[in-house]
Amino acid sequence: MWTSFFNWISFLFSDVLLAPYDLLRFTSNWWLANGINWLFVIIGFVAGAYWMGELKKYHESGEENKDNSAHSFL
Repeated sequence: MWTSFFNWISFLFSDVLLAPYDLLRFTSNWWLANGINWLFVIIGFVAGAYWMGELKKYHESGEENKDNSAHSFL
């Protein structure tokens, strides 16, 4: 039972979900093969910049309680 379950997971990832990567792996065009990686890098940088902007707005608003007794573990 468990063997067939793990074989199904193996089939799902290697033959179904990651099949487009196999097609991109054998292309001779570097930009096409690495385009999805660049897309993920750009999304990560945009998300990081957005998050840093939100942290800066929260810090400048002064809403944080910085008193020594603000947290029970202090």
